[in-house]
Amino acid sequence: MAQILLPSLRRLALTALASLAMVLLGALLLTVAPPAAQADAPVDPATLAKAVVAMEQLDQMRIALASTLEGPSEEPTMETMKEVCKPVGMKAAAIGQENGWQVRQVAAKFRNPDHAPVGAQEREVIDLFLRQPAITGLWQPATAEQGAGVNYYRRINVEPSCLACHGTKASRPAFVKENYPADRAFDFQAGDLRGMYAVFIPETPQAHDTLGETPG
Repeated sequence: MAQILLPSLRRLALTALASLAMVLLGALLLTVAPPAAQADAPVDPATLAKAVVAMEQLDQMRIALASTLEGPSEEPTMETMKEVCKPVGMKAAAIGQENGWQVRQVAAKFRNPDHAPVGAQEREVIDLFLRQPAITGLWQPATAEQGAGVNYYRRINVEPSCLACHGTKASRPAFVKENYPADRAFDFQAGDLRGMYAVFIPETPQAHDTLGETPG
């Protein structure tokens, strides 16, 4: 019985450590947010922290779902994608809708054309993540097209289980070859940059008013 419980306890401990790490990461990233972004497009600091934690939780969800593909199994199908990949996109959309943000998955080597980078800033951030693997997330001012606000970008890495669909070009499942003729999302290795979450947080009147207050 003890041998059965031990792995479960280890899993719980790792989950607790991961949650703590997410909170610490959020605090760290807030301290290094570009001053220009905060000054030109003020956003409530609590909202910034919420965005960091939300993306960490979203990525943990992605990793957990992808882990279901570990070990020997049948070739992934369209149903596999609906069970493993689609929920992440749906959750991202729900986070955006709940908070008034725009949340997207972006990748240079995309499978879904909707995930292609939009504008120079997204291309530059992806390139930075590619060249600097130690960078997990960063803030950037909103672009002129977006209006007032800030952008938060959080990297997405390839998990070993992701290679079931994103390994070599020849090893891709049949449903990918049939349904994605312009597919670019292959020839990855575990640990590679898969893409990023892009979160646009518009300027909030509350944050602007707070920023403009003067001490009494």
